[in-house]
Amino acid sequence: MPTWIGVGGSPESVIRTARHGFSLMLAIIGGPTARFAPFSALFREALDKLGQPERPVGVHSPGHVAATDEKAVEEFWPYYESTMRMVARQRGFRAPTFEHFSHDVGPDGALYVGSPETVARKIATTLRTLGASRFDLKYGMNGLPHEELMTTIELFGTQVAPLVRDMMTS
Repeated sequence: MPTWIGVGGSPESVIRTARHGFSLMLAIIGGPTARFAPFSALFREALDKLGQPERPVGVHSPGHVAATDEKAVEEFWPYYESTMRMVARQRGFRAPTFEHFSHDVGPDGALYVGSPETVARKIATTLRTLGASRFDLKYGMNGLPHEELMTTIELFGTQVAPLVRDMMTS
């Protein structure tokens, strides 16, 4: 059974994953995704130095897909803000602002929120930048209505995934 170890950005956790011979899943929840490229490289170097066979790298990030970019942001932001405020209090970091959220929704950020084409383009860019072969969308946010979750699932499966496959082969 294939096993992936999720890491959030510590070099030690990347090397430990390689040492134990597991695949690497980069859990990226904020900031620019490109900042994780050194971890992909470190993982591959560590596998080689440790005499381990090559293993795949994946990305696991939050997102939301709707008919348009504007609708996706409008639906997702209130629940994201509420959830992240709670997490910020628990973990001792600053709660996100809409400006911060907008940056993470933008082309270089870690939130995959938008229309099917926007999300697909962003996923393909991330996969190429990080040398990854798998992308897991962490869909949903605490309180997001069921209908919106189901729309995300449907659009991801019927539109986003096929677009990403096409983008990755061209």
